[in-house]
Amino acid sequence: MRTKFVSLRRSALLGVATAGVVLGLVVGLGCGGGRDAGPEGGGAQGQGEGPGHRTQYLGLTADQELSLGRQAYQEVLQKNRAKIVTRGENAEKVKRVGEKIVRASEIKPLQREINLHFDERKMEWVFTLIDEKQVNAFCLPGGKVAVFSGLFDVATTEDELAAVMGHEIGHALAHHSSERIYREGRSWTALKGANFNFDSLSVEQRDHMSGLMAAGSSFSGLAYERQQESEADHIGLFLMTFAGYNPDECVKLWQGMADRSGPGKLPEIFSDHPSDAHRIAQMKAWVPQAKAGLQAFNSGHVVK
Repeated sequence: MRTKFVSLRRSALLGVATAGVVLGLVVGLGCGGGRDAGPEGGGAQGQGEGPGHRTQYLGLTADQELSLGRQAYQEVLQKNRAKIVTRGENAEKVKRVGEKIVRASEIKPLQREINLHFDERKMEWVFTLIDEKQVNAFCLPGGKVAVFSGLFDVATTEDELAAVMGHEIGHALAHHSSERIYREGRSWTALKGANFNFDSLSVEQRDHMSGLMAAGSSFSGLAYERQQESEADHIGLFLMTFAGYNPDECVKLWQGMADRSGPGKLPEIFSDHPSDAHRIAQMKAWVPQAKAGLQAFNSGHVVK
């Protein structure tokens, strides 16, 4: 099965406030860029309905994404039953930030600007705090978000937490898991789990599917491609801005991450993720665009 987004949309939101600014997503492909040149890799930038206006092939429908996400989330709960935090300042913060980002994602002009196509009826948002020292968070297809308590050692402000959660939510809204499932030829396995039961899969299949669905999770052995990471950065920065958070804090967060990485880190050309320097440069370029877009929206210069 294959779903393909192919038509081209115009940029409307920020043209009012920042005439002449090109708002297409800037991506850094490095040596891995060759496999993104054709349909199997996502197509050329600026020519499709996926994030960054690229052609995007998906392995699942929205209903199937929701089904798999629900079942994978139950696995997360079972594996971390004793570690789920439901009360306290941090648990409340995770829920508050998540709900504000979700409300921002439902703003139609913003959806058009960052080229998001998702059915809000197929999203079931749940925000869970897990008492685990990992500096991590993830969002499963269909809206199941988990944040590990170790993240608060790095994301010390609510704005920085919004930067991380916006990024993870961006992966789900952009159907990145479905795209990975298609690219890796795992559609049959995914459909079996979605249409029957996650338990019908072998342990190896469940673990692999979980890895495809949860970027950066504790059970994921697969890194999302750099293109998808850049797209999630772009989407997340706009979402946090429209949710009322300061996008400058997003840059500050990743600068802090770069400082923590220390010397000897592999350059971007050897990594599945954008380098810290590349990531920070992109975000610095997007911050004024996001701020201008929010100003245009709030001032009534775009159709709501």
